[in-house]
Formats: sequence, structure tokens, C-alpha cells
Amino acid sequence: MKRILVGIKRVVDYNVRIRVKPDNTGVVTDGVKMSVNPFDEIALEEALRIKERGGAEEVVVATVGPAECQQQLRTALAMGADRALHVVADGIVEPLVAARALLKLVEREQPLLVLLGKQAIDDDNGQTGQMLAAMWNRPQATYASKLEVTDTTARVTREVDAGLETLDIDLPAVVTTDLRLNEPRYVKLPDIMKAKKKPLDTLSLAELGVEPRQQLKLVRFEAPPQRQKGIRVKDAAELVEALKKKGLL
Repeated sequence: MKRILVGIKRVVDYNVRIRVKPDNTGVVTDGVKMSVNPFDEIALEEALRIKERGGAEEVVVATVGPAECQQQLRTALAMGADRALHVVADGIVEPLVAARALLKLVEREQPLLVLLGKQAIDDDNGQTGQMLAAMWNRPQATYASKLEVTDTTARVTREVDAGLETLDIDLPAVVTTDLRLNEPRYVKLPDIMKAKKKPLDTLSLAELGVEPRQQLKLVRFEAPPQRQKGIRVKDAAELVEALKKKGLL
């Protein structure tokens, strides 16, 4: 079966104003709206479009995280995914642990293509897709802004510093998606109701043989400094003088 596996992550909604906890140990999440990571949502949308064009027979969505992640998996099912896989993991899930868990799911599901967002908006690591491809020993293409899939290959247009780069890679492969690849569809109420009947399997890291190791220690969180109020100058000479006073010239 031509199957696409899509990895998603539960994050604080991008419309929410982030607040640091008073003790600087993390970000306030209590009572805060959580959503599917926007880049992962783009990855899922692309997988659904490939299926609708006849390039795949099934779209499976997976996540690694706490029990609350099932809400985001149901959203993905409402968008059009056929099945969901939830690897339950409490606490911080580092990219390497997520990649190892996804590798076990890849070995189980045997997908033709694995799609992930290029990064998560909470930690901005941008590592999981690359790690998964390396451990799977399959081709990868990151920061995809266009994706064309055939039975055996994929042509990926990716955004790089100098412009656009086009890669032809053999399938199976891992592709991470960028912002301009597509615009995800809206979820409708009937689709939300249908999603409740779609299969959602729950697994643990132990069942997959993955050790939940934490190799990095987050020491302190700080909010960015407040921006100073701007000033209005009369002419270029006054602007230059103001910049000199600030030591910028």
C-alpha cells in the first residue's frame, strides 16, 4: 500500500501571546490554547493533497507526547487523515527521542513517504526530520516549498539562502515542509464528528523499545526585553545625530 506517514506536534497556538512563568522555569501553558504545530499542519495538508491526486492510498498521522496530544490527533483526523498513532510520552520529548520513536513507527507502517514540518514553533530545533532520515538511511529533503511525487521518486523545490534549489530523491524518503508549500484546509463540523470514529492507536515508548532520555537541561527562560519607544526626527541630520548618541554610528 502507498502510505504517507505525517508527524505532528502539540504546541501553544501561534496566536497566543507567550508568557514566561514567574520562576523562569518554563512557559505558561495552563489554560492556554494548544494546536497542531503550523508547519506540521502544512505537512499534513500536502499528504492529503497527494492522496487526493491518487499518489497515496492512506495517510497516517503520528505524534509523540502526553495524553493531551489526542486532541491534536483528532484535529488531524478531521482534516482527512485515515488513522492516528499516539506514542505516549510525558515530559520533554527531545528531537532524538521523537526521531527514534518515529523510526519504529516507520518500520511498522512501511510508508512510501514521511512528511514533517521543518521545525516546531515552541523550541525551533528543526532536527527531527534530519535525524529520522539518517537513522532510516533514506534520502531527505528539507524546507520544501513545492513537492511532486511519482511512484518511485519525489521532486522537491526547497528554499535556501541563495534562492530555490530543486532535488530529485528516491522513495521512500523524508521531506520537511516550509511555510509556502500550501495553505491548510479549514476543519468543518461534520469532519470533526466523523473523526471521532476513526482509529487512534495508543503506544508507549517502552513498547517501541525507545528510551526517553533527556540530554539537554533547560536552565532558564526569559522573556525578550521590551522594545523602547521610537522617536521622530525632523531631518536626516537629526537622525544621524541621534544614532551617534546611541553609539550606532
